[in-house]
Amino acid sequence: MDPLAVELNAKIAAENPLALELLSELGKRMYFPSKGILSQSAEAKTLGKRFNASIGTALEAGQAMHLDCVMRQLDDFNANEALLYAPSQGIAELRQSWRQKNLHDNPDLQGVPCSLPIVTNGLSGALSVAADLFVNPGDSLLMANMNWDNYHLNFGVRCQAKLEFYNYFEGQGLDLQAFREALQKHQAGEKLVVILNFPNNPSGYTATEEEGEALAQALLQSAERGLNLVVLVDDAYFGLFFDSALMQQSMFSKLAGKHPRLLAIKADAATKEVYVWGLRVGFISFSIGGVSENSPLFAALEAKAAGIVRSTISNCSILSQKIINQALQDPGFYAQRQAKAALMKTRALKVKEVLANNPDWQEHFEAYPFSSGYFMCLRLKKIDAESLRLHLLQKYQAGTISITASDLRIAFSCLEEHEIPELFKTIYLACQDLD
Repeated sequence: MDPLAVELNAKIAAENPLALELLSELGKRMYFPSKGILSQSAEAKTLGKRFNASIGTALEAGQAMHLDCVMRQLDDFNANEALLYAPSQGIAELRQSWRQKNLHDNPDLQGVPCSLPIVTNGLSGALSVAADLFVNPGDSLLMANMNWDNYHLNFGVRCQAKLEFYNYFEGQGLDLQAFREALQKHQAGEKLVVILNFPNNPSGYTATEEEGEALAQALLQSAERGLNLVVLVDDAYFGLFFDSALMQQSMFSKLAGKHPRLLAIKADAATKEVYVWGLRVGFISFSIGGVSENSPLFAALEAKAAGIVRSTISNCSILSQKIINQALQDPGFYAQRQAKAALMKTRALKVKEVLANNPDWQEHFEAYPFSSGYFMCLRLKKIDAESLRLHLLQKYQAGTISITASDLRIAFSCLEEHEIPELFKTIYLACQDLD
């Protein structure tokens, strides 16, 4: 093992030996090359005032060498801001800005021991870093039976985790008993990775405050009886909450720093929160109980996460990071974000209204509970979802997503409000066609 990895592992073990046990074998071997080309280049940038021939970029007249046809498209940025490499950890200003945004949105995190966010290539990049750092082949990973298919690719196919599922809904809310029973199957001393996703993709459901507390208590009680937990909180659609009874803060705030056997990971992104899907800026943050707010453990985990980024994509786009950072500094940011969330809420409420006004449609489908995010799901009663999806495309030119044989996902996020009644009427007609 590289001496830098040994040093990072020692810092983690000194603060919380359980945290070191939670790392995958790759996670234990991983380090950030702070004494190689990157550190030498950093020294040259600081001290090489006369000549700096240390890094693989091209300069011209003190600026990043560039093509005019490129820079003409970037009027608000100079060449250095737009074109040079970013640090593998992400630019420092953005990491601090995102941390402040998270504290603004989740005031319960004030004073909680937590790492500084590492910048990743979107939310998927954050999941990938988490998988590499904490999942070995054969590790048990628990998630809801309503889940995003990228979890399967990332944790099941790529990292070969043993995927386990619990029933998500009971009536109009979460099946909390199924979650508790899934945890109870694992014994003290075992390692278990858990994924929680609110608002949920594909269902569009967010736990109520009461349900969130119940989930947190189930996890903390499991940690207390000796289960070693990595809990990944996927906050991809954070902030799109359309009911005051829902959790208004991240599930991460109920778990961060709460128990030395529970390592909580917050995966979030500008993707949906700032409405910049193609800029690919995400973040990953870590917290565990039993350590101080400024624990060296967090710096070590940040270094390992940065090592994963360095060894895969090297770094994320500096231009994308600069754009997000400037948006976060804008005095109108929170008001603009809230206006878009309000618009999304009108679409979700329109879906509810249309379904409530057409009870006869329940012959063919009914909605799973939904209250947030981009999506809602229909539970089909007679028709196979894939057959319906294809029929909708071929006869009605209407695109939807079949999730399972009985579940059809509708993204109301990309529908104008006036389109919603006609779409659901079309789905009903298509069901009649196939019945």
